[in-house]
Amino acid sequence: MKILVIENIKISLNSIRSQLLRTILTILIIAFGIMALVGILTAIDSIKYTIESNFTAMGANTFSIVNRKMQFGGNRAERFKNISYAEAKKFKELYTFPAYTSVFSWATGIGTVKYKSEKTNPNIGVLGVDENYLQTAGYEIASGRNFSHNELFYGSSAVIIGSSLKSKLFNKENPIGKTISIGPGKYYVIGVLEEKGSSMGFGGDKNCFIPLTNVRQYFPSPNRSFVISVMVKNTELIDAAMGEAIGLFRVIRKVKIGDDINFDVRKSDNLAKMLVENIRFITLAATIIGFITLLGAAIGLMNIMLVSVTERTREIGIRKTNGATSKMIRNQFLVEAIVICQLGGILGIILGILIGNLVSLITGGIFIVPWVWIIFGIFLCAFVGLISGIYPAVKAAKLDPIESLRHE
Repeated sequence: MKILVIENIKISLNSIRSQLLRTILTILIIAFGIMALVGILTAIDSIKYTIESNFTAMGANTFSIVNRKMQFGGNRAERFKNISYAEAKKFKELYTFPAYTSVFSWATGIGTVKYKSEKTNPNIGVLGVDENYLQTAGYEIASGRNFSHNELFYGSSAVIIGSSLKSKLFNKENPIGKTISIGPGKYYVIGVLEEKGSSMGFGGDKNCFIPLTNVRQYFPSPNRSFVISVMVKNTELIDAAMGEAIGLFRVIRKVKIGDDINFDVRKSDNLAKMLVENIRFITLAATIIGFITLLGAAIGLMNIMLVSVTERTREIGIRKTNGATSKMIRNQFLVEAIVICQLGGILGIILGILIGNLVSLITGGIFIVPWVWIIFGIFLCAFVGLISGIYPAVKAAKLDPIESLRHE
């Protein structure tokens, strides 16, 4: 059986060489269809991976427990109490799920920061944070360090600034160890964050972060509400982590069984999911385009195989008179169709990977080898070859040997 298959492949290659121009054109059509399919799907997979990675770094595997806003129902508005520091601290102490938990609060969103003669506009966000906030919010320290235990415990006048503040206030000067003014207070810089980017002028690069205890001491507010942020170590467990967090905080806030929760839990990956969801439509469109192209290639291949049967009628008659069965003739033409498809498929896969990754790199993605699409493309080409070759192969197998020998 193995020898017969190898012999059929050799005969197929000889036939391809004898009809080189038509075969090359068919191979190119098939290659174009596979290239369109594999290339676009490769680029999409790379972009999806980049989106998910970036949003994970920005907190896509996190959720926050925040104060529930006022709700209007019936004839009255229901106001929910703010999350107190004691409630947030108790949650952080009792939450045992494998995750990083942080507590933070806004001191002001209209702060002014000064260093010597340099001064910012009154649009700087000042946050009071704990030791885990930078990690749960997806920040990286470019220079300096995070807050120490003593600085957090005693509410020291230490500050970590965003990259935009460094550029605005210090130019090329090293800000570590320098003293800046935030409102009326003086703070020494212990760290500078990596640039994270912003949207429509707002972002963490313009914020500065001070110990949460310091905010409670020097930025008093009777209506302050604290935010609890949880970053799950295993993203697959985020729903379980949210369920446990809701259950624990219901107990802390003494919400009775059957009553609605008086706080909100917000996931941070909604935007990433929306983008990936929109990409699915592009994937569907690319798949349809690829299949339409492959359909055209299949029709072209069937045409070539029918022409081949006509041109090789005398050869088929000779093979049958020498003992070849109808099954052997059919298999020979099927193998020939599959070989042509596989040659086109291999060329299309190589071009698709190169073009897909080129598009991905241009758009800021990463280089990937789409093994799933490679395997899918190989099987798809085999299927197309089988479908395209079965009718010509059956037609060749049914030829009468005597009539075939008389064919000119």
